[in-house]
Amino acid sequence: MGRRLAQLANLPASELKGVGATKAASLGKMGIRSVLDVLMHYPRRYIDRTKEAKIADLEVGEEAAILVNVKRSTQRRTGKGKSMVIVTVTDGTASMDVTFFGQPFREKQLQPGLDAVFFGKLELYGGKRKMTNPVVDLIGNRTGRILPVYGQSEKAGIASWDIARFCEETLRRAGDFAEPLDEELLDRLDLVARTEAFRAIHMPESMEESAAARKRLVFDELLRVQVELVRRKRELERTAVGIAHVAGDGGGPLVKRFHDVLPYDLTRAQAKTVGEINEDLAKGHPMHRLLQGDVGSGKTVVAVSAMLVAVQGRHQAALMAPTEVLAEQHHLGIKKLLED
Repeated sequence: MGRRLAQLANLPASELKGVGATKAASLGKMGIRSVLDVLMHYPRRYIDRTKEAKIADLEVGEEAAILVNVKRSTQRRTGKGKSMVIVTVTDGTASMDVTFFGQPFREKQLQPGLDAVFFGKLELYGGKRKMTNPVVDLIGNRTGRILPVYGQSEKAGIASWDIARFCEETLRRAGDFAEPLDEELLDRLDLVARTEAFRAIHMPESMEESAAARKRLVFDELLRVQVELVRRKRELERTAVGIAHVAGDGGGPLVKRFHDVLPYDLTRAQAKTVGEINEDLAKGHPMHRLLQGDVGSGKTVVAVSAMLVAVQGRHQAALMAPTEVLAEQHHLGIKKLLED
């Protein structure tokens, strides 16, 4: 049947290699507590090494993500006593200095030989290329055409490369995942299998693969939401107690009088919808229904018909609107509809 996600949800992140008590606590600060949380901590972007930006090609003022190697890192104080770390980096096409103000930890973090992704704006100072306070993602010595870059926490001491390593181990140990969708549905919706989606979101061979993986995983999230909503609705229908209204033939005498004074006959769709709502109102549990229609299609007439079913049974009915202006418009419109 394959690995179920619930199984991974029941495994603490400390089950992964290299996640001791300290690292587990750091992951917990990022909301990552289970192995499933690790797997569902998706990359926030990718570096396509076949199309990655190069220092030598960047224009002044251009924002870009560059994959670089650290050559040296030094720290000194500005005239105002503020910490300034200067990191010299290269990507093989050119070198530049990257300056960090008020971030003294960068000197130890960005050691010579380290690979990292810097995202920032290229500037020119004294005729030399530079960046100031770019976003930093530590990726380690990772290889591959497409490099995933994960949300990280410098405060918690979790780098992008840590997340990538934990995801790869999870995928290796999990094997194939249980597939809740049948082949017909996968084919009709043009979705990849769940196992392929999890692999390609974390270890894509191409940007097209990562896009297909994202499409499938987004579908899964929406499906989970819908299944839970339906479950709650069924549970509410089974347990909640409502008023069984007496709708009678066509909704009852008050509804019939309302329809008779309308300057037009109900359309077939309106009459069908009123009938379905009356059936719901006659049941002993709360109704859950969404009425959808274009502007001018008669939604208000249908709503007032339902309200009158309650009123003729000596109950109250309320129509709620999202704004005061719309509430006043409905009040005036319904008052005119019911004046006879």
